[in-house]
Amino acid sequence: MTSSTSTEDSFLRLEHGDLYVGQDGPRDAPVLLLIHGSATSSRSWDALVPLLCTSHRVIRIDLPGHGRSAEPVGHDYGIPEQGRRIGAALDRLGVEHATVVGHSSGGYAATALAERRPDLVTALVLISTGPGMDAFIAPPSTATAPTQWPPSDEQLRMFASTGFREGHEVPQEFVDELRVMNQDAVAAAMQASIAYLNRQTLPSRLAPLGKPLQVIFGEQDRRWRPASAADYRAVPGAKIDLLPDTGHTPIVEEPLRTAALILAVT
Repeated sequence: MTSSTSTEDSFLRLEHGDLYVGQDGPRDAPVLLLIHGSATSSRSWDALVPLLCTSHRVIRIDLPGHGRSAEPVGHDYGIPEQGRRIGAALDRLGVEHATVVGHSSGGYAATALAERRPDLVTALVLISTGPGMDAFIAPPSTATAPTQWPPSDEQLRMFASTGFREGHEVPQEFVDELRVMNQDAVAAAMQASIAYLNRQTLPSRLAPLGKPLQVIFGEQDRRWRPASAADYRAVPGAKIDLLPDTGHTPIVEEPLRTAALILAVT
């Protein structure tokens, strides 16, 4: 590998659909893989990447049906299948080991990757990832129905508002991304996350894997009960940090503190 630090955007042609990949930082540095959550894309990491890529090869993907990635052939959004596709992408990129960081439901894909490919995953960082459905506290979705499409910016902000602490303005780039997203893909991915959690909680999945685990929650999270972060203590050696005055999206609300916690794991 070279020591190039340029940004590189590419598409991997995989068996079940093209996957967008973005890379930053030295190509011979330790790998950080960033996996976004539902109803967003790899662009959600924009504030964090400059803080990470001076010392790491930072790889971002758009999950199937999100951002610039194609919908999966057969519309299989199952979390285990997402883990398989991500592993195949890392193989194509020549990655042998990675610290995997998942935000929100991206933490389920990160866990599925570790379950399927423990050889690839050296450590996990889960940011605002609910440990089980009993921790879910968000109110019913205020998303507009397809018959009302396209919605206004204000309607989209209402839909995304619980992703941030009370009073934090939803960034315009999140609104713009929501407007062009495939609603069926987002709904299918969300249902896949629920099914994955209903089969087995995340702490019970992670405990036998023996991987270093950093859990980050905002104390003002309005989607998952912040106190539920303690459920991850069932994972031997898990490190848990709660960020004050922070909601569900620390990667946007508190990028400096979030980056510092990620880098402490690597």
